[in-house]
Amino acid sequence: MYNKMWHQTQEALNSLLDKDSQKMTEPQRNKVLVFQMLATFYIKYVQIFRNMENVYDQIVHPQKRMLIRKVLDGVMGRILELKNEMVELELTEFHYFDDILQDLKLAPQQLDVPIPRYFLKERLEVIKGREKILARILNECGLNLPSVKYTVKSIALEEAVKLIQIAERARQGRLRALFMKQIFLQECRAKEIKLLGQRLADTSLAALQIQKVWRGFHQSRKTVKEREEEMIFLGMIHLTSLSTHILSLHRNLTGTFPEYPNEEDGGSAIIFSNKTPEQVIEDILASQEEEEKLKKKKKKEEKENKPKKSKKEKERKVNMKEKAIKEEDEEWKMSPSLFLQLMEEGNSLYKDTWMNKDETWNFPQDYDPEMIKEEKRKELELEIRVQVDELMRQELKNLKLAVNKEIEHPIRGKKGKKTIVFLREAFGNSIDSHGLVCQCVLVTETMCFLPRTIESLYKELVEEGLLIQALKVNLSDYIGEYSYLGTTLRQVAIEPMPSLLDVRQLITLYGILPLGSPEVHEKAPLVKSLLLAGPPGVGKKMLVHAICTETGANLFNLSSSNIAGKYPGKNGLQMMLHLVFKVARQLQPSVVWIQDTEKTFYKKVPQAEKLTTPPDPTSTLPLLSPRPHKHHPWLSLLCRRWILWKQIILRNGGVLTNALNISCLSKVTDGFTQGQIVKVVKEVLTDRRIRQQSHKPLTAVEFITIMTTMNPVYKEEEESFKNWYAKTPLGKKRIMSLSVGGVKEKEKDKGKKKGKKGKKKK
Repeated sequence: MYNKMWHQTQEALNSLLDKDSQKMTEPQRNKVLVFQMLATFYIKYVQIFRNMENVYDQIVHPQKRMLIRKVLDGVMGRILELKNEMVELELTEFHYFDDILQDLKLAPQQLDVPIPRYFLKERLEVIKGREKILARILNECGLNLPSVKYTVKSIALEEAVKLIQIAERARQGRLRALFMKQIFLQECRAKEIKLLGQRLADTSLAALQIQKVWRGFHQSRKTVKEREEEMIFLGMIHLTSLSTHILSLHRNLTGTFPEYPNEEDGGSAIIFSNKTPEQVIEDILASQEEEEKLKKKKKKEEKENKPKKSKKEKERKVNMKEKAIKEEDEEWKMSPSLFLQLMEEGNSLYKDTWMNKDETWNFPQDYDPEMIKEEKRKELELEIRVQVDELMRQELKNLKLAVNKEIEHPIRGKKGKKTIVFLREAFGNSIDSHGLVCQCVLVTETMCFLPRTIESLYKELVEEGLLIQALKVNLSDYIGEYSYLGTTLRQVAIEPMPSLLDVRQLITLYGILPLGSPEVHEKAPLVKSLLLAGPPGVGKKMLVHAICTETGANLFNLSSSNIAGKYPGKNGLQMMLHLVFKVARQLQPSVVWIQDTEKTFYKKVPQAEKLTTPPDPTSTLPLLSPRPHKHHPWLSLLCRRWILWKQIILRNGGVLTNALNISCLSKVTDGFTQGQIVKVVKEVLTDRRIRQQSHKPLTAVEFITIMTTMNPVYKEEEESFKNWYAKTPLGKKRIMSLSVGGVKEKEKDKGKKKGKKGKKKK
């Protein structure tokens, strides 16, 4: 089934790659059509990504998995590239595809970007080992991990017995299937013995026969090899006779022996790459003729005087260039992709190897030995070629000595230069022109410091509380629903509030996918940092922990309240950042979390926070710029509360009945955050209240009573967040693009001002 799914997905990818590569070269001017094209590609690549991730998780064939993984990383990177193109085109990170989903007949849930399961599966041992080390260090320091309480949903006795019966019957079925398989194999062996005769029934006789054949073959091959070595030693066979013939022929044609390529350039592989000796000779003759033609052309060009161009022609060419530049500015072209080539290579490998391959013999889906033999033959060929190249170089020297009487003299002073370079690399600029080491005292003093191990640095950061244990939270726990009116609202010039599903998708695209795949992280559009903004309780901290859980990343807490007083002074702060990033680079992936970043921008620190607000850790490092080039502010308010209430009540052991009016709860709690809703549900659904649900159903009043003691997010606070977002670089560009002719008018005003200044100067 998964093989069929793979073949269907590869066919869909093949057709999509043809369209994608074609559209990349076509310039377009209509931004609406461009966005529809990008959005269609994005949605189709997401569908391929979902299928390919499922296939990679279920297929067990090792060689197929290598190819699927390559294509999967390519599709993942292409999705991020298309997302970046849409952001630059619309100047916003939230996009809505209602009309396109209707055309493609897809549900909004199919637009959700999945998190590949191999992120954790392939690093499971490393993650578990790191968690054990972290737990041991915390126990030694007396900082035990907080005990997490998991809510268990109670089930009836009959249902529990039924589940046990299902599991037991499945176990018995597996044992019976294994027993029947053994019987079937025994019957097959008995049939083979009857067909082949009774001689093979004796295993010892069969083994003797195999040994005789193998020993005879092995000895004959050994004898042939020893005979060849003896003939070579006696000088009766020349391995390089063919190559020598070609070298001598080259000399007869050109007058000199050719230079043999170095190992760095590829050796003889450059000369004999997929060519016969006759083709090599033809190439030599052709190159000689081309050289002669080029020499003749150069002589003619030198004799002929170049005509001088008139001023009018120059002005005309300048005007043509300016027009071409303006047209290019108006037209939109897709940026070059770094992942299309990766996907095309994977697609061509699939066509050549797996598309029409007969695998009826490989029912258990083991590795294909013939493919491994082909790969190993290439490796052996490269190893043998190096040895043959050395013999060829020696043969070329002998030919030069015999024919031209040329002797290659060793270059004097070469060793001395190499030693000077080596010493300069080791000791810096403390070496004079004679290669003598100067300032020996300083060098020996600096070499006395021994570098610390990663284990010791890791332990220090854990003890200081900078490296913390991430909470086990999945991104799917961040409950949200698709915004169905996004496109409609934008058509009426109303900017919709992003839904929780939009936030979750952006976290997947910008945070999880680049951290989980090294290939994607290396080539995808770089996002240095993520800025999560919003009132307390909207899930900012939860999203940080979800990124670490889904990728198995380390979590470094560099919040101002956490680092206060731990590494005092500017030098201490630099040392702390050095330790953090050294450990983070060695133990990848890693997440650096800075909470309450607004405190680092205080012009004047309040008196109450002077003790807890240390210097800005981001000011000394460009990787953590406090004002990142791309802002990602997310306001998670007023978004599909009906589903939120329903899911949270069910997850905490509640039962939904007609007595519980969730629609009423959703309307009344408009303005309250997700964190407040979770807190209320947990306070209501105690163990005693869960047991009472059978005779006393839940009602909305129970939740509303506790909710009245909390303060919601008022409209003024929500407006302040919107105004703040409008002042960010991306927010300003978005507002400018929405204003009718705003950009053009500003450009005209700038031109007028420049003109006035010029007149005044005159």
